[in-house]
Amino acid sequence: MAKRDAGRYRDERRGGARRAGRVTAGVLVVALLVAGGIAWRTGAAEEWWQDLRAGSSGVPADPAAVAPPPGIDLPDVVRPDALARPAAAGAPLDPVALRAALAALGHRDLGRHVLAAVGPLDGTGLAFRSSEGAAVAIPASTTKVVTSAVALFLLGADRTFETTTVLEGGGTTPRLVLVGGGDPYLARTPDRPDPASSAGPTYEPERADVRTLARQTARALRADGVRTVRLGYDDSLFSGPALHPTWRPDYFPSEVAPITALWVDSARTPDGSTRVADPAAVAAAEFRKHLVRAGIRVVGGTAHAPAAAGATQVAAVSSPTVGQIVQRLLEVSDNNAAEVLLRHIGVADQGVGSFAAGQAAVERVLAANGVDPGASVLYDGSGLSRANRLSPQVLVGVLRLAASDEHPGLRPLLTSLPVAGYTGSLANRMDRGPAEGRGRVRAKTGTLTGVTSLAGIAVDQDGNLMAFALMADRVRDDRGELARIAMDRAAAGLGACHCGR
Repeated sequence: MAKRDAGRYRDERRGGARRAGRVTAGVLVVALLVAGGIAWRTGAAEEWWQDLRAGSSGVPADPAAVAPPPGIDLPDVVRPDALARPAAAGAPLDPVALRAALAALGHRDLGRHVLAAVGPLDGTGLAFRSSEGAAVAIPASTTKVVTSAVALFLLGADRTFETTTVLEGGGTTPRLVLVGGGDPYLARTPDRPDPASSAGPTYEPERADVRTLARQTARALRADGVRTVRLGYDDSLFSGPALHPTWRPDYFPSEVAPITALWVDSARTPDGSTRVADPAAVAAAEFRKHLVRAGIRVVGGTAHAPAAAGATQVAAVSSPTVGQIVQRLLEVSDNNAAEVLLRHIGVADQGVGSFAAGQAAVERVLAANGVDPGASVLYDGSGLSRANRLSPQVLVGVLRLAASDEHPGLRPLLTSLPVAGYTGSLANRMDRGPAEGRGRVRAKTGTLTGVTSLAGIAVDQDGNLMAFALMADRVRDDRGELARIAMDRAAAGLGACHCGR
């Protein structure tokens, strides 16, 4: 069963053959149907939206004039003015219409434990709630919605993480230390594509790399007359177990690496075929190789020890911003990046970069912002743990928090969600439900053996913006694909309905 879990996670991140054409067409649909609506209702992208309508962003002022790629069937284009002030937007949602839109949730393939919550994105309360049995379910990767929101809240969308080198004095040969700052996307070399990505994401952040850091370090050392060093590495920013005790043993190396503050290429081997058991040591060896090639002599072994408090910084490279990391990890469901962000959450809020500290911070931030966890409990940041439990109301609450005027810094959470039928883990999804739903639903997927879930936002045919969470965690093993299709149909139904009263 553990191997099937891993396979489902790989499927969740994997794009399809039709994806390249859909992305181009999807830019049009997303801009008109989703980003435009959110821009007006939340103020998240007003400047971008005005640029789009004026054509100053490089997109034609009338996107409806752009022909879709050959072989792509798209629903009729809704022009910007139709969404700028939707007639029915803001009207109360109709529970009867929502129940009809979500009829696929009653399909037997979803099993006996199906939870759902739907409400206005900028409102309170729920217009539709369905729960049979316990009010919480295994969330799988929809956990990343919560992790990303708390990371944006505590760290800020513009925060970056530095990988540095520092020099310690003393002795005849100074000690140079490579210090990990928890950059989830630190690479071996510049412009190296992520070997972990098979989903062909629409967005790739610019990555820092250890070869550049080594060359910068070598130049600085030579300028100070230093040509020989001893070398060490420090990954002490994070602590606690590197693999969560509730994870299945074969999740390493199939799905996740030991979580550390220092790795390269998401702890994968150079060919991307597997993950390494000691990511920090591998990163240090890679750095040492490039440092020697840059003309610095390194003597002795490479020691694993914290840098001295008074060490002098020599060079540094910076990660993508938290906003960019969130965009990437939500689109392709990046387990490793989510777990690194959870550690940073722990450091920022609790002063400790561990699983436990990260989740203590998550609980505190949710409670402080009026999101009642109820019986929910999370053990990790990625959703790999089958011990996790979330209520759909928590997911709706987090999505609303991200849309609120009080927290504009959380807006990247909404704009990073995959788009139904076009991007990321939804690139080949919702193709069997109502066609009108494609492009009108943005959601994070969640998939484990026996579990399928979706959490995100939808724009109905009248412009009503909704937050929703749909969860099923007692799916029969032989019904996984059929359950996914039923879940997709339900979510697509929200985009296809006239849900206002």
